[in-house]
Amino acid sequence: MKSQPRSRRLWPGVFITILLALLLVVLRTQILGAFGAYLVRADSPQKADAALVLAGDEWGNRILTAAQLARDGYVPKVLVSGPDGSYGNYECDLAIPFAVKHGYPASYFVHVEHQGRSTLLEAKAVLIEIRRMGIKRLVVVTSDFHTRRAGLIFRKLAPDLQILVVAAPDGNFTADGWWHNREGRKTFLLEWTKTFANWFGV
Repeated sequence: MKSQPRSRRLWPGVFITILLALLLVVLRTQILGAFGAYLVRADSPQKADAALVLAGDEWGNRILTAAQLARDGYVPKVLVSGPDGSYGNYECDLAIPFAVKHGYPASYFVHVEHQGRSTLLEAKAVLIEIRRMGIKRLVVVTSDFHTRRAGLIFRKLAPDLQILVVAAPDGNFTADGWWHNREGRKTFLLEWTKTFANWFGV
């Protein structure tokens, strides 16, 4: 039996490739948005023993979000995580005056100084203080793109605590439009890199 010419055998594969490429173009926004949305897994504000502001937000949205939780009566105090290294200061020593400048009383806030340089090391450091304070129900406040990963880390390290995660807005990242600006793209790629690293335990 005579075989088909090689070019004819390739046509189905070429057609499928073109079709997939067209689908990617047509559904580009939905696909990119889905990858952005995966990073965001947050809870609605609820009452808890305390809120914890994770470090790493240059915009101050995390601490302002947590401060508003205190003002609205969800938490009686806000623990502010602060690794050292910001021009010789702990980050919490810069974040708390920023919140006070925006009208929140200094009495809301508790300094939590440490040397953690990653979310995992930060969680290990602050959980020591959280357990010492007898906190059982904790609201972790972090940027929206960081909520899924932060929640997984804290819940794994502290199965004895009830962990809620509340999202603060980010100045560059939105789940449905992160690809429109350079900083948003950088945030997306870095967070996905860290997410993969967490999956593989590195």
